[in-house]
Amino acid sequence: MSEQAELAFVKSYVNTLSSQPVVYGNDYQTAPENELKRVPVLPIDLPSPPERNVTVTAPTGSISVTFKSTKPVQAYSLDVQPTDTIAQIKAQLAAVPGAPPVDAQRLLLKGKALADAKLLREYAVKDGDTVNLMVKPGFDWDPSKVPAPAPLASPALPSAGSESITLLPSPEPRATRSGHGRIPSVVLSPSPSLTASPGEVLVDIPLVLDASTIPASPSSVVADTPYHTILSTPAFWEHLHEFLSAEFPNPNDASTAWEDFFCASKGNLSVSEIAKIRDAVGVIGMAGT
Repeated sequence: MSEQAELAFVKSYVNTLSSQPVVYGNDYQTAPENELKRVPVLPIDLPSPPERNVTVTAPTGSISVTFKSTKPVQAYSLDVQPTDTIAQIKAQLAAVPGAPPVDAQRLLLKGKALADAKLLREYAVKDGDTVNLMVKPGFDWDPSKVPAPAPLASPALPSAGSESITLLPSPEPRATRSGHGRIPSVVLSPSPSLTASPGEVLVDIPLVLDASTIPASPSSVVADTPYHTILSTPAFWEHLHEFLSAEFPNPNDASTAWEDFFCASKGNLSVSEIAKIRDAVGVIGMAGT
C-alpha cells in the first residue's frame, strides 16, 4: 500500500516538473553532442552564369557624314548628331545652298531607304560614312542654280504730304492765372526728309490755342479776394463748429455737418490752410486732409 502511494507521488512530481518552463543561464552553451548535425552537400556540377550583354552606347558627340549624289554628281558634308532623326537631317541638308528640298530627298544606305521617323544611330552610321542621296522622280534638281537671296526691304520714306508736329511754348505767358503761365501752341512744319520741288516753298503753319476758353480749375482761383480771406481764417470755422454744436444735440452729427461744408470749400484752400483750420477746430479728416 505504501509502495503505490510513493509511486503516485513520483508520477505527480514528475508531471509537475515537466510542465514548468526551462530557464537557461546567460552563460549556457549547448553540449556538442546535442547540436544538430550538418546535412552533407552532394557535389553537383553547376553551370557557369551567363555572360552579361553589355550594350555599347552610341557616341553623344557630332559625327561627319557625307551625302553623295550621282545624278547629278554632288556631295555635301554635314556634322550631325547620332540622336537626330532622318527627317531632321533632311531639313539640315535642305538648308545647304543648292541642295534639294526635303520633299524631294531620298536617303539610301547600302541600298536601304532610311525612314524619316527613325534615328540615325539605328542604322549604325559612323563618323566619315557616306549616305547616298537621290531625288524623287518628277523633281528637276540642278545644284548649279542657287536661289538668289531676297533683297532687303528699304525703309518707307514719308510721303510729300506728311507733316511733323512740334510743341513750342508761347512767348507771352498770361499772368491772370495762377496755374500754367503758358498758352499751348502747335506748329505744323514739313518733314526734314522732304525736298521742295521747283517753284514750291515750304511754310510752317503755327496753330495757337485760345486759353481763355479753357475753364479754370478750382485750384486756380485767385487767393486775394475777401471771400478767400474769410474762408481761410480758422476763427470762421471755429464759430461755425460752435453754431452747429448748438443746433445738433449729438456731437457726431455736428461734426458731420461741419465736415460736409468744409469738404465743399476745400477747393478754394491750400494744403497749409486746411491743416491750420483742422488743428484749430480739432476735426481730423481722412489721411489728415
